[in-house]
Amino acid sequence: MHSLGMRFPQGDWQTVRMTTIAVLGSANMDLVVRQTRLPLPGETIFGSGFSTVPGGKGLNQAVAAARLGGSVEFLGAVGSDAYGAELRALMATEGIRTDGLATTDAPTGTAHISVVDSGENSIVVVSGANATVTTLSEAQRTSIEGCGYLVMQCELPLSVLVEGIALARASGAFTVLTPAPVMPLPDGFLASVDLIVPNQIEATELTGESDPVQAAEALSAGNTWAIVTLGAQGSVIAHNGTVLGVAPARPVKAIDTTAAGDTFVGSLVARLAARADQTAAPTEDEMIDAVRWATTASSVSVTRAGATSSMPTLAEVAAILA
Repeated sequence: MHSLGMRFPQGDWQTVRMTTIAVLGSANMDLVVRQTRLPLPGETIFGSGFSTVPGGKGLNQAVAAARLGGSVEFLGAVGSDAYGAELRALMATEGIRTDGLATTDAPTGTAHISVVDSGENSIVVVSGANATVTTLSEAQRTSIEGCGYLVMQCELPLSVLVEGIALARASGAFTVLTPAPVMPLPDGFLASVDLIVPNQIEATELTGESDPVQAAEALSAGNTWAIVTLGAQGSVIAHNGTVLGVAPARPVKAIDTTAAGDTFVGSLVARLAARADQTAAPTEDEMIDAVRWATTASSVSVTRAGATSSMPTLAEVAAILA
């Protein structure tokens, strides 16, 4: 594989007024247990710590984009419980607009996360209020019609993702999908995605290709961008069926990888939304530049515990890349 040879630090990282990023996704409260290893079936072990941290792939990506200077709207649902109030408060603190955030009778979604000492994690999600978002509200439609970027994951019902991407395409927005958790998608859905960002496991499940280069080629066919993330091995960047190369990771000592992928996606979109010409599709140089930005932000997040609590600010990333 051809390496893109990106070095750290490098780049001219200036704050630019960004077009709006609408994130249609899940909002959860993460219930995090730290432990030395995962228990065997039927086994009880002691953990070394417990914390509650706002999360959910949608909220994670929204916070990552906002911290990197993005103008962000969140579209989804929370319950009328204490967790829901806490998630709303976080969004207010981060400057994320919530006109498209509904309050439902269902409890706020939760994610039950086990983090082992190596930094790896396993997650069980209970959807709660997220499962009630089966169709777009009028406020959510208005947000999508006015946004420059629509960011989605697969933690909401498929029906609303189909509706959202169709509306975004009709409105001229750039569409971004993290296909997690992987699910069967209707014919033509991926063809409507401008940028897909799976990890290696997700890319393999979607394409049947175990080689990340071949998976990226398959996912990027038809003028689509595909970025397959490989953790400490970096990421493969492809466009229109052709791999551009491998973007290396920034070496760090990881303590918690929970939000690495979401930090990558949110930061990537924030950088794309800062391009000088939003009337044109991203160029290869602009996409590589955005991946460098996202790689740096993600590398910072894995050195800290938690999901949203681990995400860096614009100033922190700019200092690394100065």
